Amino acid sequence: MSSDFESYEQDFAVLTAEITGRIGKVPKLVGDEKKQMVANVERQLEEAKELLEQMELEVREIPPQSRGMYSSRMRSYKQEMGKLEADFKRSRIAYSDEVRNELLGDDGNSSENQLIKLREERAHLLDNTERLERSSRRLEAGYQIAVETETPLGNGLRTVFPARNPSLVAQKSGKDPADM
Repeated sequence: MSSDFESYEQDFAVLTAEITGRIGKVPKLVGDEKKQMVANVERQLEEAKELLEQMELEVREIPPQSRGMYSSRMRSYKQEMGKLEADFKRSRIAYSDEVRNELLGDDGNSSENQLIKLREERAHLLDNTERLERSSRRLEAGYQIAVETETPLGNGLRTVFPARNPSLVAQKSGKDPADM
């Protein structure tokens, strides 16, 4: 019984290695080649699932005292199978570099163009940063002038205006100017 299990294990290992190799090729293919490769991988994934089912049947026939070791191996094989299926799903929707560049409108010199574009953007950011710093300094200087002139000027205006116009003081205090 364990020899059948080990035979299935070897078959599963070979099959998963083939599947992994083909999954890596799928994103690089286009058109009919990609469809054919996807169909082959789907077929091999089904074979791998069938092998796992056969291995599970073998594990059930193994005596309970030695079943634990085989059960843990089965769990790891199932996890590997889940990972393969997830990788395959991602590879089916992944586009090759050429297709992606074609869709995005990039040409063959995309890395050189990207470098030039990055340099231009960096220079633009530095210019904007300098402009922002100059504006900030001007605002701070204007605020400082306002703070410095507010205190002496404000005190002087407060003393001048109430003497000239009692209605301003009355409005500020909420009283009627005629009562003052």
